[in-house]
Amino acid sequence: MCEQQLVTDDVNNKRRRNKAHHLVMLTSWNNNQFSTSQVGRTSPYRTLCLLTAGLAFILGLVVGVMIPLYVLPRGAASSPALRRYLTRLNANTSSDNRVFLDQATPRRTNYTKAATEFPSVSFVMNSAPPVVDFRPKVPQEPGFEVGEDAGGLLQGGVYWGHQVEDSMPTGFAESEAESWRRFARKTPVVKVEEGCGRMQNRLLTFQDGTRSCCRYRQNTDQIQGELFSFYLGRLLGLRNLAPSSLALVRLRDPLWSRVRPQLSLAQWSEERAVVLTRFVPSLEPAHIPSSLRTSTRRLHPPDIRGESTPDMVELAQWSDLIVFDYLTANLDRVVNNLYNLQWNPAMMDAPAHNLAREPHSGLLVFFDNESGLLHGYRLLSKYEHYHGALLEALCVFRRSTSDAIKRLHRDKNVGQLLQARFDSSDPEFRDFLPSLPDKSIKILNERIDRVYDQITHCERQYSVQKLT
Repeated sequence: MCEQQLVTDDVNNKRRRNKAHHLVMLTSWNNNQFSTSQVGRTSPYRTLCLLTAGLAFILGLVVGVMIPLYVLPRGAASSPALRRYLTRLNANTSSDNRVFLDQATPRRTNYTKAATEFPSVSFVMNSAPPVVDFRPKVPQEPGFEVGEDAGGLLQGGVYWGHQVEDSMPTGFAESEAESWRRFARKTPVVKVEEGCGRMQNRLLTFQDGTRSCCRYRQNTDQIQGELFSFYLGRLLGLRNLAPSSLALVRLRDPLWSRVRPQLSLAQWSEERAVVLTRFVPSLEPAHIPSSLRTSTRRLHPPDIRGESTPDMVELAQWSDLIVFDYLTANLDRVVNNLYNLQWNPAMMDAPAHNLAREPHSGLLVFFDNESGLLHGYRLLSKYEHYHGALLEALCVFRRSTSDAIKRLHRDKNVGQLLQARFDSSDPEFRDFLPSLPDKSIKILNERIDRVYDQITHCERQYSVQKLT
């Protein structure tokens, strides 16, 4: 009986296990059927969503790109109003992002400060400029006629005429340079204050109230550059450089004895040659002429038509400035603006660096020429592109400047003439300031030849005959 009961229980247990197994299998099959049916139901929706997204993207592309190309008027993107807006926008967004070489230099924003402190952009020396073609594009202008005296504006095709030359400001005559030299050597200095640029330069006041900008440098090449650039300007007949003279710092000398404490604060060393330049009051910033601001910059005879006499008087001074800065390789003036175009597209609209205008006479004053003849020559491989672009843009000259260039080109004696100026003006400084090195004289002669070539090229291009 017991054995029968055990068999019965075993059979019942097997039945219960089989029922549970069938129930699990049924549940699994139902789940699979549900998943499969779900996938079947959702797959069309996924496909529809993908198609809708693709159509929306294509429609947006058509509306946003293709329709403006065919609906908006052609040339709207380059309208004058939009260009002016973009120029202002670039100027506003770029003016505070300039790279300063000397971080100790304060940023000047007020044009009404001392006459020798003008807003400028520091020259950046450690970045290669982009390749930009600055060569002037000379358009064909049939019918432009240059006579021997085209209304007094031009003579000989490429020279400023009597009407312009007679209206030129007097500038600084040779007699003023000589009288300044005598005055600066014997008149005591009674006041020394900061000014006249950065670093250790100082604004001096003499006993009679006359003021001078004094250039002090630790190395002599910038003192040489300032002084010999002034001498070269005199050889060219330029009257735009304020009278300058050498002086020697000696604290016990009557010239300096009253300001010994101020010189000590300025950390000036004794037996150091400095350049004293006559202070010119009431100057205002000078801007680059509109004809020289664009990438197609040029100043040729056809470009002066319609200009007023005052404007042409200023352009005549600019023609001298371009020649002078090319000869000295001055990179602290207009080349400064050209170089900084890569960071600020409105750079050519800013005032020219180290250039000022006397508002009453219209005289342009070329000041701070210390980079000329030495420092600028060492950097020709990097910046000659900009120097050459400005020279090639010029085809109108002053007759006196052209005659001086042709004479120096013929005689090849600019080195001897500069040395003679130094010996006659400052003979007592031979032991304190070296003469120009032979390498600089060689480069200067080569640049004189280059300016001569440009003048003769322009004479051939704009002869007195009718241009075709």
